Amino acid sequence: MRNAPNTEARPEMATPALGRRLVACLLNISEARRKDLVETVARAAITDGNGTRREGSTVLNIFNDFDYNRSVITIVASIDLIREAVLSACERACALIDMTAHAGVHPCMGAVDLVPLYPLGEDVGLEDCGREAQALAYDLTQRVVGTSAFFFGWADSPRHRGLAQRRKEVGWFRKDLDISAIKPDVGSHPIRRYGLTGVGASPYVMNCNVTIDTEDITVGRGVAAALRESSPGGLPGVQVLALPHEGAVEIACNVESVQGEPPASFADSAARWPTFSIAGRRFCHAPASLITARVAELAGRNGVGTKGTALVGFTPLECRRLAERALALGIGEFWKQQHKVFM
Repeated sequence: MRNAPNTEARPEMATPALGRRLVACLLNISEARRKDLVETVARAAITDGNGTRREGSTVLNIFNDFDYNRSVITIVASIDLIREAVLSACERACALIDMTAHAGVHPCMGAVDLVPLYPLGEDVGLEDCGREAQALAYDLTQRVVGTSAFFFGWADSPRHRGLAQRRKEVGWFRKDLDISAIKPDVGSHPIRRYGLTGVGASPYVMNCNVTIDTEDITVGRGVAAALRESSPGGLPGVQVLALPHEGAVEIACNVESVQGEPPASFADSAARWPTFSIAGRRFCHAPASLITARVAELAGRNGVGTKGTALVGFTPLECRRLAERALALGIGEFWKQQHKVFM
């Protein structure tokens, strides 16, 4: 599923105790063209080694992209259960995906490329998720000999370097990288079979992709450069890549949550910045409508229009709301039922 409902206007509301200890993992694996394989990895998060249903965990969504050859699996459980659920999925992915045979337009380094943990409930802090992420990485390298990982966010203690910075440091964006020369934070030197996995914790990250109606990647890169946080006038918390996609160019945005209230410079914007709390800290993130409008403006300067916007997964509030309902009803394979049951 590619599009999730846009719930940015939904106000923050009190929720049942079930949600207070919830954690989400948007597990990124380097496979999308074999649907059965991806669903096998997803089911490993909600079943034990004997195939018995694992209580207290659910898979809310599976995003697949054929051109990217990348899938994002949204796993949610309590802080007490999330590590084993995610580890089981990672083990299965490592057994089934061989990076020596991988091809896709999206940059990647590992069969399990990214394991980010995000606190959803009031009783779970970033420090809690950081410790769980560290333990998860160590356990993975013990269970699957030959795997290795680098840390980011609150798992990267005490520096808390962000994902974009860590990816640059390990050479994630380079096509000619000798992966065996990388020194990981945990595990042996990376081998091509498994590659290198990023493991970390941060406030929730939403993915918002806007397609512009051109095949000119140079135009796309110009839009991406102007949009990303590090550029003058860029959007706070937004990291961007321009990638060829289905005969056009996709402006692929990681929308990181930023601490505090929405930036004053956007106070007069028509798009409201959604807000949420983590262990008493206030966070917000750029709305998809603002990202779409900014991409349309930047592309329009080159005479290029937009073709559409896709949210990969959910906003933080939607993720928690759906997880509470799925867990209350004991639905593990929620990705198969979400539109039919709740949407």
